[in-house]
Amino acid sequence: MKIKKRRLSALAVLALTASVALTACGSDDGGDDGDDGGSGGGGGGGSSSITMIPKSLGNPYFEASTAGSQRAAEEFGGQVDEVGPTGDAGPDSQVPFIQTATQQGVGALVVSANDPTALCDSIEQAQDVDIKVVTFDSDTECRDLFVSQADAQGIATKQIELIADQIGGAGDIAILSAAANATNQNEWIGLMEEDLEANYPDINLVDTVYGDDDDQKSFDETAALLRANPDLKGIVSPTTVGIAAAARYLSTSEFKGKVALTGLGAPSQMKTFIDDGTVTAFALWNPDDLGYLAAFAADALVKGDISGEEGDTFTAGDLGDYTVGADGVVVLGDPYVFDSSNIDEFDF
Repeated sequence: MKIKKRRLSALAVLALTASVALTACGSDDGGDDGDDGGSGGGGGGGSSSITMIPKSLGNPYFEASTAGSQRAAEEFGGQVDEVGPTGDAGPDSQVPFIQTATQQGVGALVVSANDPTALCDSIEQAQDVDIKVVTFDSDTECRDLFVSQADAQGIATKQIELIADQIGGAGDIAILSAAANATNQNEWIGLMEEDLEANYPDINLVDTVYGDDDDQKSFDETAALLRANPDLKGIVSPTTVGIAAAARYLSTSEFKGKVALTGLGAPSQMKTFIDDGTVTAFALWNPDDLGYLAAFAADALVKGDISGEEGDTFTAGDLGDYTVGADGVVVLGDPYVFDSSNIDEFDF
């Protein structure tokens, strides 16, 4: 089932929920290294050949999600190949990889979208030849299913709860996001703004800046934020690249211990900053589980076990049973808070 979603309101969503950046082992020349490894496009039994396309290659978050998808493929007897752009998180940077996978006749695409609309022409061309399309982490306005890491409102609420607790419920804060067009980031930011207005009258959001999921740019944007806002009490960065870069800047600056930092981070990147007191607590979900669930959802579509309709059910290996919700959304679960009490238990 193709889903063309209504354009979402600016308050509830500039797009559907990510993060963040991407994965490890594809080429940057249009994805020639993937092969179809199985049943090819279409449903109805056989093994599933899946092309995984993150926002860009090389981010630990997406390396973990790809590892999860490949673990799932081993269980259901399919194959996952990862391709994607390197260093460029532009709106249409994933298009050549979608086109190449379509030419190869893969069974399914699993995509973390850099833009809610820019990929739709190429995605619809894939759907026209019966390639199933699952988005994960960051949605588009066109796909068969979206595997969401958590409920968008829950993600936004948790980040605001964390920063409010860390700054004592009052003061100036800023947001360090990923790319300006990142669909998940924009939805979360819109919901965070609503939450602040409704529930935190003494917290003032003074600026939102964009690090484009680039470590150095995110580092520089953190420095610029602090120069421009000398009274800043906290920063929320809903992207694993951004929060790690911001923590790196704060950890050696005069602002360490004075400016709170939270958001969405990977424990492997943030442990040092928890241990040295730069960061008190942050949230995320398990990206390995997210990729694992997305791959099982794609496999179920390819095999015709589900069509993407609300109420469809499928089993995702060790994660158990899932039900497709409204607008073709499958939700992994609630965000999880990491702090000094538990961070040593996780290695992603």
